[in-house]
Amino acid sequence: MDKRACPCGSGAAYADCCGPYHRGGPAPTPEALMRSRYSAFALNLTDYLLASWHASTRPASLAADDQTRWVRLEIMASEAAGAQGRVHFRATFREGRRWAVLEEASRFLREEGRWYYQDGNTSMNRLKPGRNDPCPCGSGRKFKACCGVA
Repeated sequence: MDKRACPCGSGAAYADCCGPYHRGGPAPTPEALMRSRYSAFALNLTDYLLASWHASTRPASLAADDQTRWVRLEIMASEAAGAQGRVHFRATFREGRRWAVLEEASRFLREEGRWYYQDGNTSMNRLKPGRNDPCPCGSGRKFKACCGVA
């Protein structure tokens, strides 16, 4: 059993958190689906990302991305009402030595008992952490002693 920490930041083991959804189980809420999709981005599980995307907005394909390292997910708000859901989140990532935060207000639809990602309004802000700033990964340590180590 996989006891490594789940990339979504829940604090649970991957096998008990997003792993069951990645193996085909239905996510019970829009937030659970958002967390599992974030983890799928972090683990490069493009098949899962496509399968959890609503057919009305799903791209024909999704290329793997080995350049982006997803380091932190923050759920700002989450709600579900009937067959519609919304999740507002921030995802911090690193590409090489460049840092950024993707913020999105996502919409989800539930069909036949399964939630699907529909679309979202996104914005992206570049980060330039200084050596003594808090690390963007959320560890609580200074950047120079965490992800800023070359």
